[in-house]
Amino acid sequence: MTDRKTIDAYTTRVAEYLSVPLPPEQIEARMAFAEAVAPGGYVLDLGSGPGADSMFFLREALRVRALDATPAFVEHARENGVDAHVGTFDDVTETATFDGIYASFSLLHAPRKDFPRHLAAIHRALKPEGIFFLGLKLGTGEHRDDIDRYYTYFSQAEIEEALAEAGFTIDRITTGVGKGLAGSYDGFILVIAHA
Repeated sequence: MTDRKTIDAYTTRVAEYLSVPLPPEQIEARMAFAEAVAPGGYVLDLGSGPGADSMFFLREALRVRALDATPAFVEHARENGVDAHVGTFDDVTETATFDGIYASFSLLHAPRKDFPRHLAAIHRALKPEGIFFLGLKLGTGEHRDDIDRYYTYFSQAEIEEALAEAGFTIDRITTGVGKGLAGSYDGFILVIAHA
């Protein structure tokens, strides 16, 4: 994700972002992901934001590498003890390295045409049977929200098809509605799958 307007929107809203409460479905799915990863496993928090999820995984005794395109988020995560790095989805170049990859509402900032390529890189970076968490907003099209962030929206069927094509097996799907940083209420989907 290299969209400058999206990065700027996050850069000026670090504290605000941290204060947005997670929907209960997301809290539960995050826990389910942590439990599905092997004890002491190595997790990539892809599009980690200011590192709240990474800190949760560290408390769950997982090893974590965090990657985000917003330097202000990476700085905040580092200040809280997270191994965080500035990078984009294209920086996922590892092979069979991670026990789990957590992409919570990050891949929706990538253009639709790049989605299959990113999923393939994630699949390659996971160890066999590695766990993948994907959170996206449900909908159609690609457009900017009220604070100028670039979004790609998917239907559940599109997501299921893209994951299957990338070689993933879906273990569970949860859907819900939540209020985001821009103040709008959006339908979302949370997927836990394995490589």
